[in-house]
Amino acid sequence: MSISLVVARSLNNVIGNGPHIPWRVKGEQKLFRDLTMGGILVMGRKTFESIGKPLPGRDTIIVTRNPEFSADGCSTAGSLADALAQVANDPRPVFIVGGGEIYQQALAHQLVDGVHLTTIQAQAEGDVFFPPFPTPDFVLQKEQLHESNINYVYQHFIKA
Repeated sequence: MSISLVVARSLNNVIGNGPHIPWRVKGEQKLFRDLTMGGILVMGRKTFESIGKPLPGRDTIIVTRNPEFSADGCSTAGSLADALAQVANDPRPVFIVGGGEIYQQALAHQLVDGVHLTTIQAQAEGDVFFPPFPTPDFVLQKEQLHESNINYVYQHFIKA
């Protein structure tokens, strides 16, 4: 099973401002869609609520501490480990897509094989942050600059 993080951050590591993404960058969401299409998305409840619905062409597992929580078209799990156990025998790629606490757990427990990192070339106001990255555990495989209304750099790292 392939497990990757997919994250967009600003230069100052902001990934969110409350339930909102603090930027609108043309092309960045298309990159996310292209990377994750056909896979399984694992996300925290707050991230799901900020999106508001399951994304087409992908299955969604929502990690929540609330056993009563449910969302049409999605599965739930009580922890990140439980979410990954649900798909352990599924051949499709798994993408952990937020939020901050879920990213922190995935990196701290070395659960991922790769990281798809988009860095928005701007400082952002926010209260949700991505952990310091890259770390020595990962090696850069690909880097690509995208020119847009706000330029961004896409990088793909794999576990060393």
